[in-house]
Order: sequence, then C-alpha cells, then structure tokens
Amino acid sequence: MNKLLFHSILCTAICLAGTMLTAQDDTNQQDVDAKFIKGIHNQILTDGECYDWLTELTIDVGARLAGSPGSVKAVEFMELKMNAIGFDKVWTQECKVNYWDRGEKEEVYMTSPRPQRLNALSLGNMIGTNGKVLEAEIIEVQGLDEVDALGEDIVKGKIVFYNRPMDPTQIRTFSAYGGAVDQRVYGASKAAKYGAVAVLVRSMTTRQDDVPHTGTSIYKEGIKQIPAISISTNDANMLSNTLHKEKVSVSIKNNARPLEERTSHSVIGEIKGTEFPNEIILVGGHLDSWDVGAGAHDDGAGCVHSLQVVRTLLELGYKPKRTIRCVMFQNEENGLAGGREYARVSNEKGEYHLAALESDSGGFVPRGFSFEGHADVLKPFYRHVSQWLPLLESYGLQFSTGGSGADIGPLKSQKGLLIGLRPDSQRYFDYHHTDIDRIEAVNKRELELGAAAMTSLIYLIDKYGLQ
Repeated sequence: MNKLLFHSILCTAICLAGTMLTAQDDTNQQDVDAKFIKGIHNQILTDGECYDWLTELTIDVGARLAGSPGSVKAVEFMELKMNAIGFDKVWTQECKVNYWDRGEKEEVYMTSPRPQRLNALSLGNMIGTNGKVLEAEIIEVQGLDEVDALGEDIVKGKIVFYNRPMDPTQIRTFSAYGGAVDQRVYGASKAAKYGAVAVLVRSMTTRQDDVPHTGTSIYKEGIKQIPAISISTNDANMLSNTLHKEKVSVSIKNNARPLEERTSHSVIGEIKGTEFPNEIILVGGHLDSWDVGAGAHDDGAGCVHSLQVVRTLLELGYKPKRTIRCVMFQNEENGLAGGREYARVSNEKGEYHLAALESDSGGFVPRGFSFEGHADVLKPFYRHVSQWLPLLESYGLQFSTGGSGADIGPLKSQKGLLIGLRPDSQRYFDYHHTDIDRIEAVNKRELELGAAAMTSLIYLIDKYGLQ
C-alpha cells in the first residue's frame, strides 16, 4: 500500500472516529439532561412548595392592587420568602403607581321595563357617580366603530352598552380576549365623545355566568370622563334580549375614583452566576392583582412559579453558570410601572438579559412556551432553543413564536430572548379579574407542572446559553 493511500485511509478513520465520539458525547449529554429534567419534575411534584406559597399569598395577603395596603403586605411577604429560599441577594425597587379606589359596592339596576339588579364591577381607573344615582336609557353596540356610526344624535344622554362577546371559535382564548377587550379599554372615551353619560361593558369571558369581570380602562385626554362598569355575561344577554323587544333604562350608583400617585415596589432576588455572572436569566410574574378576589391565577401563580424555579435548582444542588434573577413586578394590571422602571434601571446599569421568562397566563397545565425578541436575534435564538424540544415534548410542551409578557417586553432592546409560559387557556378567562380568582380555582398538580416546565427551560438556557 502506497504511503498516500495509507495516509488517506488513516485520516478518514480518524475523522469517522471523531464523528462517532462527538455523536456519542451528544447522546450522553442528552441522557444527562433528560435525567436532570426528570429530577426537576420529580422534586416539584413530590416536594414542591409553590401551592403552599400561593395559598399563603391569596389567603393571608389577598387582593393587592398596586399602592394598596394589600400590595405593601405582598411586598413584605415576597421579601421573606426569597430570603428563606436562600437567594444571594434580595432587594426592592421603587416605582410610582397610579392608585385607584373602587369605593363602596356598585349598585346597578335595570329600572325599566322591570326592576332587576345587575351583577357589576366598576372598571379600573374609571370615575364613579360620586354616590349619586345616574339613570338613563341604554343603547347596545357591538364595538367602537358602531358608536362612531351612531353619532351624537343617538348617543347623547344615553348609557352605551358594549356587548361584543369574546369569539368562542378561537381555540386560544387569549386571541378571543384580544379581539374583544378594546371596548373595555377605550369604550368610555369613545362613548363620551358623542355625549354618552356612562357605559356598560360585557365581561371578558366565554363563560355564561353571573360573575362580573373588572379590568383596566383608559380615558383619552381632552374628552369628558364618564363612569364605566362591567356586567356579567348572563346580565348582558338578558339586557340584549330585552332591548330587542322594548326600551331599557338602567341606573348606576358607585364611588370609584382615581387617587394620587403612590410609591410602591417590585421585589427582586438573584443567584449569582459562577461562569457568566453578567448574563442575566430572568424569571418572574407580577405581584399586584385587582382589588377583587385574591389574584390566584392572575398572577399569584406566576409569582410562585418563579420562586419554585430557584428553589428547585437549589434543592437539586445545581450551580447556575449565569445569574438567575427572580422579579416580582409591581403594577402590571393598571399601569406597568414596575416593568418599565425595571427595564429603565437595567438599561442605565448596562445590564444584559440573555433571556427573560414571564408566567402571566395562569396556573393551568402547561402546554409550552412562546418566544419573541428583537429582529436581530429572534431567529437564531429560536433555532437554538428548538433543539431542546425533544427533551420537553414528553411533558406535553411545544414551542412557538409570539408574545411573551407585558412586564418583560420593555427589555426587548437588550436583544435577549423573551419567553412566555403558555398554559392551557380554556379556563383562564373564567376567573380573570374576578372575585372568584382564589386558591380554590387552582389545581395543585397543574400549578406544579407549570413550575417544572419553567425550571427545565431555565436549566437548559443556563447550561448551554443561546449560541
């Protein structure tokens, strides 16, 4: 055999051996990762604390609208939990929030053609009737454009009744919510522009029940402010059916009012990375809730999910390469002050968030994650994380591009990967912004599975990075 041929065969053999060793190493590493992810699930499903934390938060603290006494108590609660878990550092971050007070319980009645009390909640940030009874005929519309079409001649002096339901044919209920919520957010100013004296809004849910849903509304500058109240879907259907037969009048009495700006706080804890401490991986939810119910799904679940991520990694003896930061954002519900201030301070410090994962879609069984980011990085980052999908598919998880979370959105300019946990959404809007969003609405195992899914993804991002 000539020397050239021998050398060629030898080189080929060495390359094949190297390829085989690399493939074997990859297989071995996948086995290591699969075993660790299984350990994450085992630990949380047998010894997780997130449901106990959520029980304490929703029962001992309860409702926690930003700036309220409940909000102050929630901040103290989270500081204690983070310190007990063993974060390297725990601190609060001040932010200014617009405080709103509901006042005494709303009194809303159909007065004619027959008297009937309606299940109602004042919408957030809206004014009330100052304790006086406001009574007027109602007109039903399906959306903002219809108010424009009717004009002042028909709208003036009336109560505008927005009755466009969430689309039940949308499989992902967040899409249905997005298709209907404009009437709640902007309906008051649109109606006031044409002389309406108040608005009623159908609750944002696909369920037919007697539970009204609150939520934020926004006044447009320069337009008169009028009361805005949500009514239950059953009452909305009743009013609509009655209007098809005869005129309907409604009376409103409530004391809702925006108050002065207050100081509040987000709560932050971190575990410093051992190799890349300047690369931050954020996991978080928003600590505030509406003033009714106890914010169990929205967003107590996201807060305890995030605590459980750090607790589990510590319990399993994992040493993060990158800094893992847990953030309980303040004021997501009616202002987003916490998320904006967090991003402002972070940018000012020159920080880099390699990834940020937010849980703000409830404590239901996890279905996967959605990813977004700056156009410069989203495609390569998404390709990179997609290679881990085989490790997570057996847990019922899928990946998609799309939205992440309102609180982490302001971090997009840092060109990291923004991620949203995506639980099953079918029941979320049964409880969203209601008095029944309490611990009884949360399934312990489903909540734990969400925390396990989040911990698994954080582990992979921390171990391998995104390149």
